[in-house]
Amino acid sequence: MLQFNVDKDLCIKCGECVNDCPYMILDMVDEYPVVNPDRAEMCIQCQHCLAVCKPGALSIFGLNPADSRSLKGNLPDPVKVENLLLGRRSTRRYKQEPVDSELLDSILETVRMAPTGMNRRTTLLTVVDNLEVMEKVRASAYAELKAAVDADQLPPEMELFKGISDAYETKGIDVLFRGAPHFLVTSAPTENRSGTVDGIIAMTYFEMLANSHGIGTVWDGLAKWSMTMVAPKTIELLGIPADHEVSYMMAFGKPAVKYHRTVQRPGGGVNKVTS
Repeated sequence: MLQFNVDKDLCIKCGECVNDCPYMILDMVDEYPVVNPDRAEMCIQCQHCLAVCKPGALSIFGLNPADSRSLKGNLPDPVKVENLLLGRRSTRRYKQEPVDSELLDSILETVRMAPTGMNRRTTLLTVVDNLEVMEKVRASAYAELKAAVDADQLPPEMELFKGISDAYETKGIDVLFRGAPHFLVTSAPTENRSGTVDGIIAMTYFEMLANSHGIGTVWDGLAKWSMTMVAPKTIELLGIPADHEVSYMMAFGKPAVKYHRTVQRPGGGVNKVTS
């Protein structure tokens, strides 16, 4: 049930909800929007209709538009957004103290609403928010890595992990997690063809929002590579479902380093198609 309702006292009959519906589920009938019963099952629950209604006259799925955040006057300055994007750094030095749990929950609540292909919303955010649990994850990952090294079971392309394992065993240097107190994994069912990209989108949302609160992050390709290739028990320890594919992993926490300016990167490119 779509539970589509229109407050006719508030509706201005503009038709924006009809025009913006990506699957053309709505029609204007007698000057008001209604659901086309022949197309109702095509709804992907995007809520564009709820968002585009200026007077807040429209409700769907029983949701009250008054409970949504108003965007007018509440969006950030574009220059500050640029500075956030240009100023983000891969943090590899962390304080051994937890991020405030209420703040982390607030960030995750926003991130879970990140866009997904076809609005499937199957992305799972697996978070290690406890320092003691993080130590268990760290110990498990390194134990499995060492076992693979000792048994000479590392794939040829993973030779560098011998040095990573040795650094942890002999010097206590944590290259896999950079000593971070927290960890995030995004995953989705393997049957979801856009699941990997969906997870990376969510991870990007997390990074930018976390950075805006002063939380350091690092995209942890080494941890993903190691854990998905030679540390299946650690994946199980994290509680990631067996039918999920890991999109990416990220270590995060309060940074033990402060950066003072943006960098000036070379490389990359823009291809403008003009004809």
